[in-house]
Amino acid sequence: MTTDSPRWFKSSYSSNGGNCIEVAANLVAAQGIVPVRDSKNLSGPVLTVPTGSFVAFVAGVKTGEFGGI
Repeated sequence: MTTDSPRWFKSSYSSNGGNCIEVAANLVAAQGIVPVRDSKNLSGPVLTVPTGSFVAFVAGVKTGEFGGI
């Protein structure tokens, strides 16, 4: 079942340090987007990323394309 309302979640790797984002993957199939927001500002702006771009970003993070901390 798909809904137009985002169902937000944080990564299980998030350590509650306050520097987290949340994504709503439930809109991928119906709308082709992945909404992203700051977990500290729930009523703040939401960035809507096309699914393909989000997948490419996650792949880049996993391969270290953006450097380490």
